[in-house]
Amino acid sequence: MIQIQNNFFNRVYEVVKKIPRGEVMTYGQVAGEIGTRDARKVGFALHSNKLPDEVPCHRVVFADGSLAPGYAFGGAEEQKKRLVAEGVEFEGERVKLRSN
Repeated sequence: MIQIQNNFFNRVYEVVKKIPRGEVMTYGQVAGEIGTRDARKVGFALHSNKLPDEVPCHRVVFADGSLAPGYAFGGAEEQKKRLVAEGVEFEGERVKLRSN
């Protein structure tokens, strides 16, 4: 079971590593990239991230653009600070998501 979980987490981390600076993905988009619909498990993987400098989990947000209240590295305020520093636009407290 631990091996399966680690494999899932590593797949999540590989996707998140590819999110360019100044851009975001939603938990659901990350899940879709690895062939699942389990956005919650993506969130669990990112909350367990031990390498925030390598895996920029602050670039992953909820489907409505809101930030993670339990952001593992300082809460939603820190997540917003990091995103703003990268040039991500906000509408109030939510990321201004692009429609593709």
